[in-house]
Amino acid sequence: MGKKIAITGSGISTPEFTITNEELVEGFNRYVQHFNRENAAAIASGEVTELRESTAEFIEKASGIKQRFVCNKSGILDPEIMRPVIPQRPNEELCIQAELAVNACKMALEQAGRVGEDIDLVILASSNLQRPYPTVAMEVQDALGARGFAYDMNVACSSGTYAIQAAADAVRAGSATCALVVVPEIMSGHLNWTDRDTHFIFGDGCAAVVVEVLEEAKSDHPWEILSTKALARYSHNIRNNGGYLGRCDPEHRDEADKLFVQQGRKVFKDIVPLAANFIKDHMASQDLTPENVSRYWLHQANASMNRLIAKRVVGRDTTPDEAPTILDVYANTAGAGSMIAFHLHNEDLAPGSTGVLCSFGAGYSIGSVILRKV
Repeated sequence: MGKKIAITGSGISTPEFTITNEELVEGFNRYVQHFNRENAAAIASGEVTELRESTAEFIEKASGIKQRFVCNKSGILDPEIMRPVIPQRPNEELCIQAELAVNACKMALEQAGRVGEDIDLVILASSNLQRPYPTVAMEVQDALGARGFAYDMNVACSSGTYAIQAAADAVRAGSATCALVVVPEIMSGHLNWTDRDTHFIFGDGCAAVVVEVLEEAKSDHPWEILSTKALARYSHNIRNNGGYLGRCDPEHRDEADKLFVQQGRKVFKDIVPLAANFIKDHMASQDLTPENVSRYWLHQANASMNRLIAKRVVGRDTTPDEAPTILDVYANTAGAGSMIAFHLHNEDLAPGSTGVLCSFGAGYSIGSVILRKV
């Protein structure tokens, strides 16, 4: 019989600033008013489209989000800036993404009863990496005093679950003995804060888990990884074309597609059945029925989407206890969202309980991890 692999600790971290829907709308509407005044003649002639103001009620109804954490607040709310102001740090200092990651990792290590030297693999997974190289994972590895090897990976909002699968596979194969998966998402940096339909979606945050052999666990209640499954199916309905080649085409360098863009209605229509069927198939492969699963930690993108996916999996409306929501406070933190939900909503379950950790997003990509509390 092969090694049993487990998540033995988890941790989260967030920046210090929050923005409520009311604050966000106030800043956004000031931008809209300024834009419409500056472009009044072009709007009157039909050359430019007049921008619409927004409301806090619209945002909550559309998404379920009430607030979000951000690395910088003043720049986002300034109608003349409309983006986070994050100064570049000297190379000798931890970059902001590594700092967010280290804080979450320290919490996960403490819960697992481990220290940095116990770690011989760090996988830093994120929808947006602060730089191509050296890898941010190596920076985190160095800051924690970890050993072995480290690498970055990006599968958009499925980054966390894909990385858990990669870590579990590495530990099972023996190429690592104790791994850290950390997902620092600074989503405010790739968001178009001037776009009424998307400016409210994302927040900044980070989650981390320790993955190791179950028999070697030091934590009180580890979660055995019963199975992992991943899917990739190409679609450009969620897209970000920002990258280092952008500077090579000055004509299109600053266009809207260099930030987050999506065709929201198409995404909703595609993802709901795709994710629900994926989860059901994964559960069936482990001889699990909805009656056997105590909790679903789903990707935190949209409250209506999550409710509908959970309903299709279970066959009825689920309770907040069965499929907890954290996006009302954290917004969409991309690859970290389902892991934040896991961290905040797992300790109350009894040993023997089974849960499904699942994320889905751009790609399309889906990752699922079936867990059982020991």
